[in-house]
Amino acid sequence: MTVHVPGLLQLSGYARAVFDSALPPLPRSEVELRVALRMQRQKVLGQKRTVQYMAYVHELALRMQFGGRRTMREQLEHLCLMSERDNVDLRVLPVEAGASPGAGHAVLYAHGVVPQLDTVQLDSAHGGEFTHAEAQLAKYRAHMSWWHNKSLDPQASRDLIHSIASQL
Repeated sequence: MTVHVPGLLQLSGYARAVFDSALPPLPRSEVELRVALRMQRQKVLGQKRTVQYMAYVHELALRMQFGGRRTMREQLEHLCLMSERDNVDLRVLPVEAGASPGAGHAVLYAHGVVPQLDTVQLDSAHGGEFTHAEAQLAKYRAHMSWWHNKSLDPQASRDLIHSIASQL
């Protein structure tokens, strides 16, 4: 879990602000390429044959103002809209939950019908890492179970996001 909104739910202004915060700074062409790729990948959530997507977002990610107040307010409003889709389950992990396993990096757990083919992608400052070893998958399943048990339900998550947006 990081202090960013998950990439599949980011608006372009927010994504640009996240990429602009990289050190060393990325060339403008690299930032724009990454933003374009991120926007292209999001189409998977709106296709006729929809993909089920569950996202856990730490409350702190909702309060970090990447791109300023307006960009963040637009991003939070977008999160609420996306969370109302049938194929998107968005849950907020409140700060009251305390320390969380996996804090500090984004985790994408891709699973399917055959669990042995599941894959975890970890994002870090030096790029993405992939793992599919059963011991590692078990570790990340445990993380997701913990996040699920400690996070707010979808409606309470939306309410918190609305509340934070109204403060901007």
